[in-house]
Amino acid sequence: MIILDYKDTRPIYEQVVDKLQKLIINGVLEPDSRMPSVRSLAMELCINPNTIQKAYTELERTGFLYTIKGRGNFVTYNEDLYLLKKKEYRDKMEKLLTEAEEIGISRESMLEELKKGEQGND
Repeated sequence: MIILDYKDTRPIYEQVVDKLQKLIINGVLEPDSRMPSVRSLAMELCINPNTIQKAYTELERTGFLYTIKGRGNFVTYNEDLYLLKKKEYRDKMEKLLTEAEEIGISRESMLEELKKGEQGND
């Protein structure tokens, strides 16, 4: 389900948030399905339960999970979450293109490289 990359510079909880968001958006974790308990997921990933709790709190804050007191955490999904992630990726791409322009690489050149990469993956 979740594979952590200990070479990644991001904190572990952010990696967990990112992986769970992708699983929710892709429909692997179905709407209204119960999430593993904090303790069981922490044991499965061999990390501190506080790290999972922090990830679950962030996912709830951003609308990917909801909590029912005494019952656990459950998956929320609606199209707005998908659109929000799409906008986030678009913003990251725009930032990258702007940074490339700042060092003299044209947008067209960057986009052409991206297209070449897509063709190479076929």
